[in-house]
Amino acid sequence: MGKVEGGMKCVKYLLFVFNFIFWLMGSFVLAVGLWLRFDPETVSLLSGNKAPDTFFLGVYILIGAGSLIMLVGFFGCCGAVRESQCLLGSFFTCLLIIFGAEVAAGVFGFLNKDKIIEDVQNFYTKTYSDDNNSTMILSYQKVLNCCGTKSSPCDAEPESENKDCETGIKEFFDSKLFIIGYVGIGIAGVMIIGMIFSMVLCCAVRNSREVI
Repeated sequence: MGKVEGGMKCVKYLLFVFNFIFWLMGSFVLAVGLWLRFDPETVSLLSGNKAPDTFFLGVYILIGAGSLIMLVGFFGCCGAVRESQCLLGSFFTCLLIIFGAEVAAGVFGFLNKDKIIEDVQNFYTKTYSDDNNSTMILSYQKVLNCCGTKSSPCDAEPESENKDCETGIKEFFDSKLFIIGYVGIGIAGVMIIGMIFSMVLCCAVRNSREVI
């Protein structure tokens, strides 16, 4: 069985290191997803029976992507060490699928960012109009340091800095959605490098075996 030599051996070890870093990134993505899902502030804002779940759909995608990246990174390491065309080809295919899914999720998130925020704002204003002293409303006001709505502000709360909760909701979820976006962009860039390395090494392994 032929083994890669020279510069391709360097690519082999670079791919192994890349996959280890990729596995670590998967762990990080999974951790960020779990943090966003179980963050007490976020959960308290979206724990109502009729609360919109669009935000959590994006978080679940992030958790799934992180878990899959960890698995793919492990198989990529095995493929690089064993110089297996099958594992390297599978690794490239998985990266391509994850990359496509992330692009699709990113486009979906970008196009629906305003809708996600609007859904939460509508949920808040409806709950506020039904009972402005409910536990849910008090939770929003405490977490977001806000009070009332744009149409019905409550200036009697000095600690709220006169910020209505609809504005507070927009600021809060903008920051959370940006985290998801930045993590996704970073992973996509790393995956492109991984696909290039895996394809180069896979071709080198095939050529070395043809020579043998």
